[in-house]
Amino acid sequence: MSKTIAKIVTDFLEHLEVERQRSPKTIENYARYLGRFNQWCAQHKISTPDQLNSDNIQKFRVALARLEDQNSQVISPQTQAYHIIALRSFLRFCAKRDIKTISAEKIELPKTSLPEVNFLEPDEVIDLFNSINTEPLTGKRDRAVLECLYSTGLRVSELVRLSRPKLNLERAEITVIGKGKKERIVFLDENAVNWLKTYFDAREDDDDAVFIRHRKLPGEDILSDKPLRLSTRTIQRIVAKRATQAGITKTVSPHTLRHSFATDLLMNGADIRSVQDMLGHSSISTTQRYTHVTNNKLREVHERYHRKKGGDRGEKGV
Repeated sequence: MSKTIAKIVTDFLEHLEVERQRSPKTIENYARYLGRFNQWCAQHKISTPDQLNSDNIQKFRVALARLEDQNSQVISPQTQAYHIIALRSFLRFCAKRDIKTISAEKIELPKTSLPEVNFLEPDEVIDLFNSINTEPLTGKRDRAVLECLYSTGLRVSELVRLSRPKLNLERAEITVIGKGKKERIVFLDENAVNWLKTYFDAREDDDDAVFIRHRKLPGEDILSDKPLRLSTRTIQRIVAKRATQAGITKTVSPHTLRHSFATDLLMNGADIRSVQDMLGHSSISTTQRYTHVTNNKLREVHERYHRKKGGDRGEKGV
């Protein structure tokens, strides 16, 4: 008897976890996207992969285009694309295990516009850093958090996993385990090194975590023995709070600082392959999204400064 789609989806998710060593968040997302696909298949009495064909895949895509989120809003084209990416990966998994089904190559990815790259201008970065009162320990920590994010371009998930033994402040570098369990080296600038040292010198604990909480949890009289390491959500709150204090009106998240890091490098002449390596992108196409921003900036420079002195050089055209 052929395995059901539901059973093979479970096998696929286990493959992602064990053999591909994908992150828990990636597996969670794939489980959600393929769960919706499996649910749709069940509703249409499609139980095994050999029943899949171009017609029912197209009907699933129509259903996706009409799918509403918890706020009764139709899900975005980008989210629809994520579902199709997950489905194609699942079908490739089937093909490698000789499970008869439709070829992944027959399913085209939808054309979606790249998400807008939100980044800070250099003067906004300065305002963000300088607005922090670094007298209290939490101020030193938050300054070190922001400096570290902007200096390295780390993902917030990578930042919260940092441990002190992985930092080499003398060499100004950090060994990071990124997506897909891939290891890379990221580099700290002088400001980030100095603020990390300042923060560590002010701490009296021996916790390995680089960034920890220093206040009691609600209802506690003293710091409990619960893990002190900051969570992803706490880092997001810190960044948003500090940006608001700095008077920055745009929405600022840890990823904004990652975008700012990449944009700053490219605007100052870094080659895109080097930026790709520093960001830990597996595909150059992911990094190329930043060239749209830098190209627009270069156009502004051209329009602002070109032919502003010396007058016209003759008739336009030939």
